Amino acid sequence: MAEWNAFYHNEEDEEEQEEGEQSGGEYYKNTGRDSLVFLVDASKEMFIKGEDGQPSNFDMTMEVVRSVYTSKIISSHRDLMALVFYGTEQSKNPRNSFKHVYVYHDLDEPGAKRVREVDALRGEKGAQLVGETMGIGGETSLADALWCCANLYSDIKLRLSHKRLMIFSCRDEPHGGDSAKDRLARTKAGDLKETGVVIDLMHLMKPGGFDVAPFFRDIVSPPDDEGDLGLQLEPCEKMEDLRKRVRAKELKKRAMVRINLCLGEGVNVAVGIYAPAVAAKKPGPVKLYRESNEPVRSKTRTFHTQTGSLLLPSEIKKAQVYGKRQIVMEKDEVDAIKKFDDPGMILIGFKPMEKLKRHHHIRPSTFLYPEEGEVKGSACLFSALLTKCSERNVFAVCRCISRRNYPPRFVALVPQNEELDEGKVQITPPGFNVIYLPYADDLRTLDTPRCPWASKTQVDKMKEIVTKLRFKYRSDAFENPVIQQHYRNLEALALDMDAPENTEDLIMPKVEQINQRLGPLVEDFKDLVYPIGYNPENKPGAKRKTADAGGGADKKPKVEVSEDELRAHVQNGTLVKLTVPVLKDACKQFGVRTTGTKKQELMDALIAKLGP
Repeated sequence: MAEWNAFYHNEEDEEEQEEGEQSGGEYYKNTGRDSLVFLVDASKEMFIKGEDGQPSNFDMTMEVVRSVYTSKIISSHRDLMALVFYGTEQSKNPRNSFKHVYVYHDLDEPGAKRVREVDALRGEKGAQLVGETMGIGGETSLADALWCCANLYSDIKLRLSHKRLMIFSCRDEPHGGDSAKDRLARTKAGDLKETGVVIDLMHLMKPGGFDVAPFFRDIVSPPDDEGDLGLQLEPCEKMEDLRKRVRAKELKKRAMVRINLCLGEGVNVAVGIYAPAVAAKKPGPVKLYRESNEPVRSKTRTFHTQTGSLLLPSEIKKAQVYGKRQIVMEKDEVDAIKKFDDPGMILIGFKPMEKLKRHHHIRPSTFLYPEEGEVKGSACLFSALLTKCSERNVFAVCRCISRRNYPPRFVALVPQNEELDEGKVQITPPGFNVIYLPYADDLRTLDTPRCPWASKTQVDKMKEIVTKLRFKYRSDAFENPVIQQHYRNLEALALDMDAPENTEDLIMPKVEQINQRLGPLVEDFKDLVYPIGYNPENKPGAKRKTADAGGGADKKPKVEVSEDELRAHVQNGTLVKLTVPVLKDACKQFGVRTTGTKKQELMDALIAKLGP
């Protein structure tokens, strides 16, 4: 029976496996769930509004918590999240062991109910609700708050891959200089870090500034690697700054795969391949049983076409037609054909950067970064290779097999140096961009259609248009309107909203601004390229008016073009503006023989006769 049960696999599992092979989801699937605890200061200072009507630090924190809740519901609904307040007058925690610590949300999956409860804490009504339910300005003991968070983690029986704790506060000395409480908090923070909990500080602006050195320097976890942001010295003044800082910390950077980069015999560097960008997709629909709304699972079975009997995996073979002959293979033979070598990356050589062409890009690139935890010394050797490739302006060519049974690919390792902003915060990490190169079988010879060449005047006019419409493009400034609208609709249904929030389509061109920038350039370009009376919208022209006498239509006067005008049209490349009858008369006038009556053929004949 074991063989039968193994054969009854699910179609959903196959789809998840195929999706995981493309995006590295297999690694994520086997590592467990992520968890995040928001530890928020409920002191009176957090509720003071900023200047010019700026929201209070507490309102900013609740807005960010809500944003993370909603994003997790959509992207990682199985992750666990909790919301805990410290410095409250009331106490609410497991077994009520800690005073002035209020567990508003236990460590659990986020849902619509939790989003509504966080919404209730925002604004003036939210501050009033906090004062009524929890009370603000109570005694502060960060050690008790950290201990309570440790108990939340210990009560979870699920496997957690990543545990993170974020502290939101505007007080750099939460205990008012009490050295005993400071010492207890440092001890408890050390215990949490030993259990694998990463502690981050999201400090907010306060009068006189926020100094992280005296107390929180020993509380916060050190950065995982050189590319991590670590502890920021400047506090967050605006909502967007706080949201960016939380977003950078909430996600754990995971490698799609970890392999060895072989630089020569016996010289191996442990590296991880990361996906800098993955296409966002709408979640697929889940099939439910109509009577109970329970998820439905699909089973796949294979039957014999003639007898109708159920087939075992051992009774199924695979075949492929080659030369009108059916080549039959066993499953073991198919698996052996798929395997070329063990996973890894082997250095083949180096090429100058100008040898890498734009048409070599056949799939999204990935990012290569050393894994010091796998092989000691990998970061040092990787850094030396990166430095030399950057200095000599070359890229490395390697053979890459990312996983078992994956076909080998040629890849180009393009060096990327580290970039920092004015605040010494890393913008671009150091490493190699992995460009997947095409094989000879992937390249195609295209039969491009023959089109008339643009004249220098037309090209210059288009250059002016391009110059006027230039702008600085940033991919993170544009959101997918289809996905955003889909999420808004789901959010409105889940939160019982009257109507979904309006989404702004940022990819729609701003016609008014474009027209103001271009001015008369568009009409000038049309006059140079299109014939007289050209209608770009293909709308039928106005009907001819009937003549006053006889009711017949007025005939257009015959248009004659002199030789000088015709030569000018040929030189400027504006023959296309002339009509077919005018071109025919011009061919007869100058004795030009044509092979056809189409406009392009007439133009080619005149250009050959009158051209330079």
